[in-house]
Amino acid sequence: MEEKFAKPAIGAIVERIINGKKHIIIQERWKENGDETNGQYELPAGKIREYEDAYDTVRREVFEETGLKVTKIYGEEEKKYSKETDTINFMPFCVTQNLKNAYSIICNHFICEAEGEPVAETDESRNIKWIEIEKLANLLKNNKSKFFTMNVDALEKYFKLNNL
Repeated sequence: MEEKFAKPAIGAIVERIINGKKHIIIQERWKENGDETNGQYELPAGKIREYEDAYDTVRREVFEETGLKVTKIYGEEEKKYSKETDTINFMPFCVTQNLKNAYSIICNHFICEAEGEPVAETDESRNIKWIEIEKLANLLKNNKSKFFTMNVDALEKYFKLNNL
């Protein structure tokens, strides 16, 4: 019997202060094989490439999906690199594992900041926009089914951290 394994991925909660209020970027999911998840709100996210540093994955995925350049990833300064074993030790903000449905992934969510303006859409996402965290917290609370399940726990933890 062939063993199948969960794929490691990252998700990014990208923060920015706009007009004195904290915003994060969201997008509508639009994947080629997205089926019922297409149209759901999601955070920029994607799979970690073989031997890719998780922090490099955050930068790559945020840029590929939004056009933004990551300038800071919270916790990156605590990353430990071992030259002896060519490994890194890192601490994401939140980890979510999918136990059924869609495909099997383990998503390491990070909080970060980025510069630039988002693109209108990519080949994997549409309606990329900044939204006030208060509005997004209410949207999630009242319409959880409109969000990609892999991001829900990370967003709820983030809103709790921000007293929402």
